[in-house]
Amino acid sequence: MPTRNKPAKSLASRRWATIIATAVALSATGAAAIGAQGEGQAGAHAPRFRFDLASKPLSQALADFSAITGVSVSAPGLAAAHRTPALRGEMTAAQALASLTQGSGLSARMTGAGSAVLVAAAPPVEMQAAGDGADGAIALDTITVQGAAVGGGVTGYLATRTSTATKTDTPLRDVPQSVSVVTRQFLDDTAARSIADATRYVPGVGVQYGEGNRDALVIRGQTTTADFFADGVRDDVQYYRDFYNIDRVEFLKGPNAMIFGRGGGGGVVNRVLNQADWQRHATISVMGGMFSDGRVQLDVGNAVNENVAVRMNAMFEKSGSYRDFVDMRRYGINPQIAFRPNDQTTIKLSYEYFHDDRTADRGIPSYNGIPFPTARGTFFGNPQVNQVVANVHAATAIVEHETEGGIRIRNYTRFADYAKFYQNEVPGVVSPGGSQVSISAYNNQTQRQNFINQTDVNFRFNTGPLDHRLLVGAETGIQNTTSVRMTGYFNNVSTTVLVPTSFPIAFDPITFRPSATDANGRTSVRYAAAYVQDQIEITKQLQVIAGLRFDSFNINYLNNLNGQTLERRDDLLSPRLGLVFKPIEPVSLYASYSISYLPQSGDQFTSLTATTQTLRPEQFTNYEVGIKYELLRNLSLTAALYLLDRKNTTAPDPVTPGLIVQTGSTRTKGFELGINGYLTDRWQVAGGYAYQDAYISSTTAAAVAGSRVPLVPRNTFSLWNKYQITDMWAAGIGVVHQTNIFAAIDNTVTLPAFTRVDAAIFVKISDTVKAQLNVENIFDVKYYPTASSNTNILPGAPRTVRLTLTGTF
Repeated sequence: MPTRNKPAKSLASRRWATIIATAVALSATGAAAIGAQGEGQAGAHAPRFRFDLASKPLSQALADFSAITGVSVSAPGLAAAHRTPALRGEMTAAQALASLTQGSGLSARMTGAGSAVLVAAAPPVEMQAAGDGADGAIALDTITVQGAAVGGGVTGYLATRTSTATKTDTPLRDVPQSVSVVTRQFLDDTAARSIADATRYVPGVGVQYGEGNRDALVIRGQTTTADFFADGVRDDVQYYRDFYNIDRVEFLKGPNAMIFGRGGGGGVVNRVLNQADWQRHATISVMGGMFSDGRVQLDVGNAVNENVAVRMNAMFEKSGSYRDFVDMRRYGINPQIAFRPNDQTTIKLSYEYFHDDRTADRGIPSYNGIPFPTARGTFFGNPQVNQVVANVHAATAIVEHETEGGIRIRNYTRFADYAKFYQNEVPGVVSPGGSQVSISAYNNQTQRQNFINQTDVNFRFNTGPLDHRLLVGAETGIQNTTSVRMTGYFNNVSTTVLVPTSFPIAFDPITFRPSATDANGRTSVRYAAAYVQDQIEITKQLQVIAGLRFDSFNINYLNNLNGQTLERRDDLLSPRLGLVFKPIEPVSLYASYSISYLPQSGDQFTSLTATTQTLRPEQFTNYEVGIKYELLRNLSLTAALYLLDRKNTTAPDPVTPGLIVQTGSTRTKGFELGINGYLTDRWQVAGGYAYQDAYISSTTAAAVAGSRVPLVPRNTFSLWNKYQITDMWAAGIGVVHQTNIFAAIDNTVTLPAFTRVDAAIFVKISDTVKAQLNVENIFDVKYYPTASSNTNILPGAPRTVRLTLTGTF
């Protein structure tokens, strides 16, 4: 940074008086501009937005400001030649407007809620004094605003914007789709460390057990292990993800292949990763709790200078479990660096290494149509055999450039190398008398390399009275996967062994080797896609979003056992159409239609056969209407009604036994209600209600028509509350309720309904240290939240206490 000469004392005093007076005036204007309602909300909880604007003409900068904040600003005929300074960082709308208009001779005047006009300002008296400039005016230094709040229009538990759902920075209320955003503060307050934890208060999303070795979700009746993204790019290997390096988690419900490509039949989950952002980050947290839980997490970063910023996230955890013999050890490190070669260009680089090593826990079996009656800690199998190890190396490069004409170009490249191994002894059927249970075993090793590149170009233009935000993009990807499975043979002879249910540990010696049906192959996926989307503002009340994506998708499979090669190619057209109508300013009504496809080879593309290579892709079609209502500036209520059809699934040929036809289908009808934000200045809430009716609408290879889709409760309700009692103390309480579900598609085993209550206490020990105590399942209810099958059921955790200390430095 250049060194400045120290000004005279009187001049410095006038300079600071000017800065303070200007900041106070513009802060008051900004508070009105963001339309805060309710005493205290504009000050204590004014939304903060993340800006990354290059220096540009004032008119273009104000258009970008309005797109980010939702505040409409007009400057009729004034300062047309004024060029704004570059604006980067996290700040309120008022602070951003102050920076953009600095030196323009303008001041802001409110004309209504969420709108402002810039008018010529009389120079303050101090500005007329003799000063630095030749004309006697005092030149204000460039304002750099730093804050602790996250960007993207996030305040507390409420997010108001997304760059994922449309690939443009768009208010959530203008997205014709149900989107639930779990913010960083909410994750911290609820001590959420995993994808499963984050879903507890997200309506319409449930957890599948994932065979005890991976993240797996059920979104609107569709089970997935692959629809996970990081910054909008696929992160689709089967492993347990961590939240140590993320800003927030976005649940985008309903198929949307126009944005995300193949799959995503029920929706997708996107982790927004931390980035070096020229803000100061200096936080360390230490967690300890029951069952030998222990974790430390670090977030440090800052600006090196105005053109370079660095950041690093790191984590180490070593924890036990309420499940007997189960433990886990994982750690991760994620350094990041960002450069600004000029005012129009930013380059961001990141590398992550993540390691997860844990006991593979396959849960408990069932008996007489319900979970087997045993202690919730009982382990089935052999914990010395059961293990899961995942190693992830991921490198990303983001290049963002904005031209003088306002065209924004973003290129995102991600290379990820995944190595995953799991081995388990698995409980099976319990004997008729309930005294014995069968145990089988297998292991699986997967190696995958993903190389994915996305390029997005978006810009705004007008055609007559219509305002367009056009997105044009392309994506290419290469995914190479090697997968090897081997079967376990007890005493080197039998694939199963019986053990007593009173002590179901299998001590028999076991050997793993390939069976006749074990897979051993290499899959190569190559795809190229092009897409276009137009967000059209017809009037201030009416918007249309229309898009189309073309994917050329190729799968090549080599069977290493017999040398057989299989191939399929799919050319997919995926449309999206949405309508948003705003009858009054706080209300958005929307309707949408979207389609997604999944080629017939499983969501991991490792099950291509001579039969499936000839079948049409599965198709997911979603019809949805909804409402998004900003009850207050910092409180959002959403509701969605949808119909989701899945077709082209396989079914037995009713005429020719042994053959299959693609007449199978499922249907999910549902309603979702969500609430997020501040009920009062001190009371935050997050949660919702979901009704889901998911069933087989036409007989499939797995079940007859009328069967219920497993792991989809008819009703779920969840609500988390946090109340700030004093500046020092706060308390939280949450309720999660789920009606009964079937463990598998045959509908023979039922997991009963349950209600669980969690709580937390928060204390601010000093300006730099805070503590929180989380209690999960405070009434120690025995329940079964999910399963992988009829014989792999997860007992819920008993009452669990965790203490977290967080310090800033």
